[in-house]
Amino acid sequence: MIGLGRAIAFALPALLTLGFGSAHAADPVANFYRGKTVQVLVGFGPGGGYDLYARTLARYMGRHIPGNPTMVPQNMPGAGGVKAMNYLYNVARKDGTVIGTFARGLPIEPLLGHAQGTQYDATKFGWIGSVSDEVSICAYWNTSGIKTWKDMQTKPSTIGASAAGADSEIFPTVLKNLFHLPTKVVTGFSNGGADIVLGMERGEVGGRCGWSWSSLLSENKQLLDGKKINIVLQLALKKHEDLPDVPSVMDLPTTAENKAALKLIVSRQSIARPFTAPPGLPPARLEALRAAFDATTKDPQFLAEAKRLQLEVRPVSGTDVEKLIKELYATPKDVVRLAAQAEKSS
Repeated sequence: MIGLGRAIAFALPALLTLGFGSAHAADPVANFYRGKTVQVLVGFGPGGGYDLYARTLARYMGRHIPGNPTMVPQNMPGAGGVKAMNYLYNVARKDGTVIGTFARGLPIEPLLGHAQGTQYDATKFGWIGSVSDEVSICAYWNTSGIKTWKDMQTKPSTIGASAAGADSEIFPTVLKNLFHLPTKVVTGFSNGGADIVLGMERGEVGGRCGWSWSSLLSENKQLLDGKKINIVLQLALKKHEDLPDVPSVMDLPTTAENKAALKLIVSRQSIARPFTAPPGLPPARLEALRAAFDATTKDPQFLAEAKRLQLEVRPVSGTDVEKLIKELYATPKDVVRLAAQAEKSS
């Protein structure tokens, strides 16, 4: 009996070690990430919306990745995020320790013929998810005479924009071209949305398109409460629940070709705050990052901080982003040409 007891006593640690070793080896993703740092590249400088979303996400996402790596945001501004996107695609480590975020329109810019400076294939990235799908609006000052979509179609108006290529310029230009609106798009509001609103107040322009609904609520809600503006149109693939009675651009009567072109242009709203990994990531690590992203967007502490910072959280999964990107790149060439033409200023 004593011999047997001693044998068990000697064998037990070895068995436990084997057991723990097997469990340890069964989670190679955790083994890889344990003690590591994950860079979160931000395609803009500090202080903007993309930077704020990235830093907030990074504070919580690491706890949901197996192995709990530290996540460190790093700004890489340049060409509206093209520099960061090129770096992710061509230079960054493809092991799951580098992810990034950039302007929502960049994934489809090469498709629409705006390929200058781009060195990536958007369909090959390891899409992790988007913190929000965005609904933007067209709104007019209450003295402009524009209250409805019919007014936009029949009454001359002016819309303020920051610069060519910005959402504030692209969306009204597309509407003007596809629906033959009597609209003049006025660029030069160099400080962006705040300048355009000031221009509306001064009567320099009548309205603004491509205005984020969440930004309006967080920065200019007093204009709504004071009935200073009329919300005329939604710009998104799906309506926002706050705006059930405001028509969506996707519901406007038009040709099948125009509707397909609109979908191609407006789709950027569905990936308003995208995060991706370089192409060629080991599948298990990509799935772990996607699962961690999904868990973070449900994390009560993350949601509480996002609410405090007035960051809208309407998450889109990585698989849904990937599906949308591939669907857009399968768009017939004649529709792509129509969409590209619709974005051109006259």
